[in-house]
Amino acid sequence: MIAETTKPIEQGRVASRRQLALAAALVAIAGCGWHVRSEPPPPPVPAEDVVDFKDLYATYCAGCHGPDGKLGPAPPLNDAIFLAIVSDEDLRHVVSDGRPGTLMPAWSKDKGGTLTTKQVEVLAGSLKKTWGASDKATGEMPPYRGSGGGDKETGGEVFAMACANCHGADGRGTRKNGKGVGAVNDPAFLALLSDQALRRLVITGRPDLGMPPFNVKGDGRPDSFTPLTSKDVSDVVALMAYWRTGGRK
Repeated sequence: MIAETTKPIEQGRVASRRQLALAAALVAIAGCGWHVRSEPPPPPVPAEDVVDFKDLYATYCAGCHGPDGKLGPAPPLNDAIFLAIVSDEDLRHVVSDGRPGTLMPAWSKDKGGTLTTKQVEVLAGSLKKTWGASDKATGEMPPYRGSGGGDKETGGEVFAMACANCHGADGRGTRKNGKGVGAVNDPAFLALLSDQALRRLVITGRPDLGMPPFNVKGDGRPDSFTPLTSKDVSDVVALMAYWRTGGRK
């Protein structure tokens, strides 16, 4: 009677031992398989060998120009009008040499930066391929670079027509629809922008921030507004260059 009672107990113990042995074998097999299949991670790519546009842009440009070329503290690069008027040589030059007197640094190793000639070519040459095509960049447009200095007095007239409704008659900002519109008559602000950067902004606007380009009437521009000519742009830039000095030149 006692033997019959203990028999199921012994059978249970044997089954348990078998299950533990099977589990241990599976773990061992999995462990061996893991080690057999594993491969060492690829070595890191040296910084100077990175030639993928997305990687280079994310590392060197996105912090200022925005992750997709828009909505950064610096002017957008993902802008069809800008990419339509700027030359390939200007793009290479500004990536390589930066913009002296502004926060845009020189990225070329020859100029004290960290990028090779090949990397500069990839960054500059891929902007138009990535973001250039758009039906917004049509018709006659002012050239990226002006042909001569502008006149600040005439620039005041152009500013009154194209800019004052948002930025104020004296360029010191307004409140529009309950929101403040930034001042452009501010020496500290203007010290961060070269005359060429100002020219570009007058032409392209900041569509990512609601500022219309040179040829769009937009919200607030008067009925008398007409698209700005190259001379109009130069004159407005001359006015803002005058404001940059605090009106002392």
